[in-house]
Amino acid sequence: MEKNNPDGGAAPRTAGDGPVILTRGLTKVFGYGDNAVTALNQVTMDIARARFTAIMGPSGSGKSTLMHCLAGLESPTAGSIVLDGQEISSMSQRRLTRLRRERIGFVFQSFNLVPSLTAEENITLPMDIAHRRIDRARFERIVEAVGLKDRLGHRPAELSGGQVQRVACARALIGEPAVVFADEPTGNLDSQATEQILRVLRSSVDDLGQSVVMVTHEPDAAAWADVVSFLRDGGFVAQIDQPDRTRVLSFLDRLGANTGPPAPGPQAPADRQQKSPAEGGQEKPRRSLT
Repeated sequence: MEKNNPDGGAAPRTAGDGPVILTRGLTKVFGYGDNAVTALNQVTMDIARARFTAIMGPSGSGKSTLMHCLAGLESPTAGSIVLDGQEISSMSQRRLTRLRRERIGFVFQSFNLVPSLTAEENITLPMDIAHRRIDRARFERIVEAVGLKDRLGHRPAELSGGQVQRVACARALIGEPAVVFADEPTGNLDSQATEQILRVLRSSVDDLGQSVVMVTHEPDAAAWADVVSFLRDGGFVAQIDQPDRTRVLSFLDRLGANTGPPAPGPQAPADRQQKSPAEGGQEKPRRSLT
């Protein structure tokens, strides 16, 4: 499927078709002296634009710390991070705040919605804070795709867990960010809601050219991605393209990840499990964002 790369947002995209994120020698150390803990150790990696990248690794491998550094939530101890053509490693907190507000979308495991606001108000909140005009056509496309058209007037307490997380996905996508970071987005959901969230993220890449980076410990979730990058002991050690559950489990086993045999979860799209249409396979239909 041809991928789009729409321009938009508060700042022009300057990186063209190059990586949406690249790191060079990224290091993060917590503490000092004998109490120092190296969470990231000389991580050098490129994250492709308009693709779905999953980040995996054993517990304590540095997955969440990596995402926090990439998103400007943590300052690296050493090394560089370039996000959408901008070096963010040495940015001031004020510039980082603006970058996160205007160029980054977030989907957290804990949802992080404002309980007093309706679903629609939560979706548009980042745009309202930034005083940016809302593209109503895009808003309606996204709302339709996440299946919330009849829930826009409901507050989070009136929605199921899956619906709340779909609101969070719509909020992350509405501003046409350079990249969406999803931190264990399905960790609190049942299998049906998990599949709905993964379909939304997958379709945002396929239909909108969105760049998505997801931290997950679930092989079934990672199988929806285009690329899986693996960490171990704070370092980037391997990457696989067009992953499936079996290959992901094999890599995790080699890395020493204590995942155990996970309960059957939502299966990745057919084009992640079988031959692609170009090879004679049948592509499983996905809800479109267009």
